[in-house]
Order: sequence, then structure tokens, then C-alpha cells
Amino acid sequence: MSERLSLEGLRYAQAVAETQSFSAAARAYGVTQPALSNGIAKLEERLGERLFERSPRGVTQTAFGSRLLPLIERALSGVDAVSAEAQRLTAPADDRSIHIGVSPLISPELVARAFEAVRELSPPRDLVLREANMGELRQGLLDSELDIVLIPSVEPLPRFEHRIIDSEPVVVLDSAAEEESPMELGDVAGKQFILVPDTCGLTTFTSQLFETQGVPWSPYPGQASSYRVLEHWADLGLGLAIIPQSKLTSADVQYRRLVEDGQDVEIFYEAVWHPQAFLAPELAALAESIANN
Repeated sequence: MSERLSLEGLRYAQAVAETQSFSAAARAYGVTQPALSNGIAKLEERLGERLFERSPRGVTQTAFGSRLLPLIERALSGVDAVSAEAQRLTAPADDRSIHIGVSPLISPELVARAFEAVRELSPPRDLVLREANMGELRQGLLDSELDIVLIPSVEPLPRFEHRIIDSEPVVVLDSAAEEESPMELGDVAGKQFILVPDTCGLTTFTSQLFETQGVPWSPYPGQASSYRVLEHWADLGLGLAIIPQSKLTSADVQYRRLVEDGQDVEIFYEAVWHPQAFLAPELAALAESIANN
């Protein structure tokens, strides 16, 4: 085992250990499941034994994995601590910026609240925003290029701090709706849904919603490239679509509230930051302020 261990492979293994799922770990890192599985296979080859066993019942750690994975966790914590300390020591003394990453699913209103929360910090700081997909946002946190990210609460991000900051109702785009009465979650059983690329968190939210509630559904064979296209295709009757209410592009879009037992189905948003970031206390205060504004 003279070759160097892959840091990427170590992170993949840690994510699988915490999520107990190869698919969930892949979504959390914004990579395909084959890419993550290949990275872990290469790591296992370097280490000499398998870390995980996969079966129809899920993922379990091998005896070898149970001994190695705690060491991997400590090693990654050390690497992250080095990065955080280096950032603290090399940051310009007059740098007052906080770098926030946002998913495209985050509403302008929530971004505005983040802007105000940053300005209310003591001392006040400048806001640097970056919109990116979920995988890029996570990598930005790991590389200390982003201080905090605002994302939908749909993926586990192991070893990060989390704070729910907002929620909003989701609606069903339905061109065939003859009335604006709410649609019960159970009434969508067997329907076809149009999806967007699984990068912003909306597709993950949709699939998790149906799977956790045991509602059968099917994805439309194609894929919309944006929320506007999602609306247009739903209007054509290609299928239904779920979207946060804040992402509706106009008042003319036909939609119905999605409810379960009469209560609005909501999507939740959270702030996520690294517990070892040198701004960690300020980031915790920032997340609290966004949540309470």
C-alpha cells in the first residue's frame, strides 16, 4: 500500500458511512453513483479490504470498515482543520466579506434576508454571493471558498452544522385542473411528473416526497432545463410538476396547492457551514438571524 490514499475516496467513504447509502452519498457530493462507487473501490483496493457490504437490506460496514472508518473521520477532520486555520491566517486583515453559496431553488426574498443579516453582524460585513448546484456548493465549503450555503433540506451533509432557516409551500403545475382547489398528495398517485436536472435539489425533494409517503409515480422520459420550461411543458400537458410557490414565474401559471390531510406540503431550507470554519461563531449567528428575520 505504497500509493497515496485519495482524499476524494476518503470523503466518499465517510459520506457512505454516515448516510448508509451509496446513492445518498453520491447526491450529497453532486456526483454519479458509479463515480462514487468507483472512488470507494479504488480506496478499498489501496487499503487491502472492503469497507462496506451491500445487500438488498442496505449498506453495512465490514469488520475492517468498522476499524478504519473512525480513523478516516479523524483524518478528514484534521485536513479540514488545516484548511480552516490556513484560511484564518492568510485572510487579509481588512477582509470583511462573508461568502454565501445559494442553490438556484433559494428565493430572492430569502437571499434578501441573508443580505440584511450580514449587514446586521457586528462588525458589519460585505456579502459575496455565488449561485451553484448542490455538488459545487458542498465542494466550496470543503475548500473554504464558501463560508456558508443556503440549500433545500434534501441531502445529508455529514459533519457540517445545519440550521433550518425557512420553509414554503410547494404547488403542482397542472394544465388539466378545472379549479384551484388544493390537490391531496394521495391524488397524484400514478401520475407522470416532469423533472429538472438533479442539481438544485428539486428533483431530490420530489422523489423523496413520494417515496417517504408511499405514493406511486413515474418520471416523464424527458427533462426540463429550467423552472420556466417546467411550467411550459406542464401547460402543454406533458405531465405534472412540483415547484416551490416562490419559483412561479407569473400569475397566469396554472397550479394547485399540494396538501396532505388538508395541510400544505412544504419544502424546507437550511443554512450549512463547517463547524471548524474560523468564522463559525459568526456563521451560527448569521444563520439564526436569517431564520428569525
